[in-house]
Amino acid sequence: MQAQRADSIIERTSAAYRQLRSLTADFDQVISNDMIGTYKSRGALAQAGAARLSMRFSDPAGEAIVIDGTSIWIYTPTTAPGQVLRAPIARAAGYGANLLAWLLDKPAERYKVTLLRGDNVAGTPVDVLRLMPAVEGLPFTSATLWLATSDGLPRRIEVTEPSGNRRTLTLSNLQTNVALPPGTFTFTPPKGVKVIDQ
Repeated sequence: MQAQRADSIIERTSAAYRQLRSLTADFDQVISNDMIGTYKSRGALAQAGAARLSMRFSDPAGEAIVIDGTSIWIYTPTTAPGQVLRAPIARAAGYGANLLAWLLDKPAERYKVTLLRGDNVAGTPVDVLRLMPAVEGLPFTSATLWLATSDGLPRRIEVTEPSGNRRTLTLSNLQTNVALPPGTFTFTPPKGVKVIDQ
């Protein structure tokens, strides 16, 4: 019964995600690793389909990760000053660094899903699900999703990466199917910054 309910919840989420024309949210991100400690950041996220994602940071200010449909741009001057990395979107599934797409596009084909409990995130009732990879080639070893009971969309995502990093993304002020400003998924390197192709 629990397994059927978990499958039903994740399928509802997948259907809601795949029907979105766009999604925007504010995010708080925490990356922790036993070797390097904890790194916190925040900003605004926008997504349109699996191949377009924008994460523009307010803290650290000016940093950005942008997927423009063909390339991923990573600009993190606090850790890599004077340069921006550009790489083609990963060939395997076409998602690149798009965490939402890796988790929410066809999850039943890629994961074994377990319902852990009911909970709430900032007052929003959620179902908490654990996802364990069922196929090779996924970019993390486990994931936990906090999915709103109202719309099925995530309010928090926690993944463990093969490197040992634990990444937690908490989303607030979600809006769906809004018109996005021109340039949302365009990254223009600041003057004097070197583009390094991966």
